[in-house]
Formats: sequence, structure tokens, C-alpha cells
Amino acid sequence: MGILADLCYERVISYMSEDIWYLNMKLHTFEAPSGNKSVLWNFHKGILLALTLILLTIIPPLSTNKNLPSSLPNIWKNTTSLKIVELEKQCDLFRGSWVPKSEQPYYTNDTCDMMFEYQNCLKFGRTDREFLKWRWKPDECELPLFDSAQFLEIVKGKSLAFVGDSVARNHMQSLLCLLSNGSHPEDVSLKYNLTYDFKRWFFADYNFTVARFWSPFLVKSKDADQNGFSSNSLMNLYLDEADQSWTSAIESFDYVVFSAGQWFFRPQVYYENGRIIGCFNCQKSNVTQLMNYYGYGKVFQTAFRTIMSLKGYKGVTLMRTFSPSHFENGEWNKGGNCARTRPFTKEETKRESYVFELHKAQVEEFKAAEKEGMKRGLQFRLLDTTEAMLMRPDGHPNHYSPPRKENVADCVHWCLPGPIDTWNEFLFSILKTVKQWRIP
Repeated sequence: MGILADLCYERVISYMSEDIWYLNMKLHTFEAPSGNKSVLWNFHKGILLALTLILLTIIPPLSTNKNLPSSLPNIWKNTTSLKIVELEKQCDLFRGSWVPKSEQPYYTNDTCDMMFEYQNCLKFGRTDREFLKWRWKPDECELPLFDSAQFLEIVKGKSLAFVGDSVARNHMQSLLCLLSNGSHPEDVSLKYNLTYDFKRWFFADYNFTVARFWSPFLVKSKDADQNGFSSNSLMNLYLDEADQSWTSAIESFDYVVFSAGQWFFRPQVYYENGRIIGCFNCQKSNVTQLMNYYGYGKVFQTAFRTIMSLKGYKGVTLMRTFSPSHFENGEWNKGGNCARTRPFTKEETKRESYVFELHKAQVEEFKAAEKEGMKRGLQFRLLDTTEAMLMRPDGHPNHYSPPRKENVADCVHWCLPGPIDTWNEFLFSILKTVKQWRIP
């Protein structure tokens, strides 16, 4: 029986129970002549018997659900305390912990041919499988399993874009692998003359397109190092100018997922209104020193304002929050690695201040955009993955990837399959709540 039907039965039971109590009190306090007490008592018993019989006819339908016991106290416990909460308050999917699971991974490196080699950890020698045996459990509910057929039905005839860096690509390839259980897409990038950093996949059975836009800063950026571009060279960021690589093609998409992260640890010079307003780790004595979360918040502000300014854009905008790295025993370029094989518990998680500040900066901008979007009839959705991924130091490729020029561990990206598949379980749950209409 559905939740609303159950609640209707509960409300009837509640009202009738109150009526019985009220009638009982009235009959006991009513001062009738002593000669009429037996008549009144018989009348009282008759009313109680009739109401009891009515209650008994109502209770059985409630107990037809195999998960609900037939006793009245348990019905109250299961329906009133849980179902009313479920109806009135949506569960926070993003607060929880990792628990052991019995299910096998949704796919393997043998069944999915669309994963990037550098995240194909099993192919490149990872022997432990413990990192695949955990599932995210929200504190107050269950996270639904990913259903490729249902997901494809939701997005039928639509398009979804991932805008961001290589972790955004990581996210996209996880989704492609998950969906390949229901339909195998075609790489149609060449039809659009797209380079490696800009890909499109098409699910012909569902007329559904998945695209990737390479934009690690989301805004206009330029190399600024006299020695040329390198893994830690200086970048100029124009915080109030969105990157045209995505703005020029995003207007027609139905869903857009913005994300950014690790590139904001590079040295940066910040520009606004065409002039330098500060920098992060730029080693320039005559420039105001700012923290990187200043620029991080600003680029999301610009991205959201830009997409809302596109006259033809009527899609749903999602923001995935910061994805933390897990280097131990040294920095990323100084021997750091990530060799753990189990998740952290909540108590073990190191809540680094920089993670909190970056997360805070982007969520504040998201909330402001969400409020403004409501005025314009545009939907915004938060994909808050930070807490869950802080607990997964075991989910990175580490050294299980193709050989690199430098023997640097990868503790930024995520193994496929792996904990990153949870991001698409989140996405699946979110899309089920999105209003399925477009603004005229």
C-alpha cells in the first residue's frame, strides 16, 4: 500500500482512537441518575464494541505489507514515525558512511570499453578487491541502486554535459560504463570535429547524448609562466569571464554538471574587470596575496551567472562539490602515495581546513545561484560528494596505471569501477526528483 494511503488509514485510526477516549471520559464524568447507570453503561459498551469492530476492519489492509507486523503498536511505530518523516522531509543522501556490501560491481574493466586507461586499476595490476566491497549508506535512508534502464528512460530524448577537468571526465566515464548495461553508446565526437578534450557519446536507442567540455578553471585562463607550461606553472585566471569553450555550445543541453578542483592548487594570478586584483602562491611581492578558495568561489559564481544569462538555456544545472585527494608519505611530486585498501570511518577522516574552505566557497555560490534561478524558472541541484569521498583513500589508482615519465602516484582520480560510481547513484536519485518540463 502506498505511503499516502497508509497515512490516510493512520489518520482515521488516530481520529477514532481519540473519539473512543473522548467518549469514555464523557460517559465516566456524566452525572446520570443512579437508576439509569446500567442503561448508560450498556449503551457505552455498545458504542465501544461498534467502534472496535470498525477499527478491526481498517487494520488488516495495513498489515498486508509483508514488511509490516499486524500488531497495532508496531503499525504505529513503522508508519507514523517513519513514513510521515519520509513524506515531510527528504533524506540527506550526502551525509552518511561506507558499509560493507554483498553486491558485485555494476561493471568490470572487461565489460566496459569506455574507461580511460589511467583509471583502469584492475588492468594495470591492482590485486586487492576490498575497495569494491563498500557501499554508501546515508544516515537516515537508503541510497537506491543504479538502474541503467530507468536512468535512460528519464533522460530519453535529452542531453547531459560534464564541464570541468579530468575528474569530470572520470565522472562521465563512470556513467558511460554504468549505462552500457542498458545500451551501448556510439562515440560521435568526429561528427562534431571534436578533439580529445571535447567528446560526445550518443545512445541511439534513447536519443540521449553525453558530452564532455574540458574547462579545468571554468573561466578564461592563460599560461603566465616565462618558462612555459608545466605541472605547476603560473596561470592567469579571469574570474569574471566564463570559458568560451563551453559557453559557445552549452545552451541547448538539458542537464549540465559543473565541477572543478585540483587545478586550483597551482600558482594563479586573479583578474577581474581586466585588471589584477590578487594572486595565490604567485611569488609576486607587489600583488595582494589571496587564498585559492577566493578564486574557487568566484569561478562558480561566474559559471552560474553565465549559464543563467543564456537566453535559450532551459536546462537543469548541477554542481558537483570538491573531490579531495589522499596523498600520504609526501606531497604529490615528492613521493606521496595512496596505498590504503579500506575506507576511513567518520572518526578517522581528516577534515583538512582547505577542503572545508573550498567546499564552503562553492556551496555558497551554488545557494545564491539556486535562489536566483528559482526567480527565473531554472532548476539547480547540488551533487555533494565531498564528505563521502573524504572517506575513500583506497579508491585512487595510486601506481596501478600505465607508466608515466615521472613515477608519480595518482591519488586524485578514481579507479573504475570504484567509489566514484556512487556519484552516479547520487545523480540517478537527483534526476528522479527533477521536474520533467522545459520552460516555454
